[in-house]
Amino acid sequence: VQLQASGGGLVQDGGSLRLSCTASGRTFSSYAMGWFRQAPGKEREFVAGVNRNGKNTAYVDSVKGRFTISRDNAKNMVYLQMNSLKPEDTAVYSCAARSNAILSATYSEGYSYWGQGTQVTVSS
Repeated sequence: VQLQASGGGLVQDGGSLRLSCTASGRTFSSYAMGWFRQAPGKEREFVAGVNRNGKNTAYVDSVKGRFTISRDNAKNMVYLQMNSLKPEDTAVYSCAARSNAILSATYSEGYSYWGQGTQVTVSS
């Protein structure tokens, strides 16, 4: 599967953005999906994950209550709605697909396919 992330940009503290990830192929629903982010000088960090049917989600503690992951298997899309953004959310956000698994994973090694990333910058 090939992944393409989009929707990043510059937003003020407290603002919102919606990231989208488009997947190619006809087996999108067989992949659990995740969003990760990497800030300059920091390690890649799990942000959110969703299982194959969209009914099970997971989040890193720092984004709980502010971010929402969802997917539309009919459109081969996964989304990350980000509200109440903070400067510390600034990073390159990437989507990833996990094969041979029902649930998402919180570790990057659990994913086989990655998109190119989209920059999110939150100004104070």
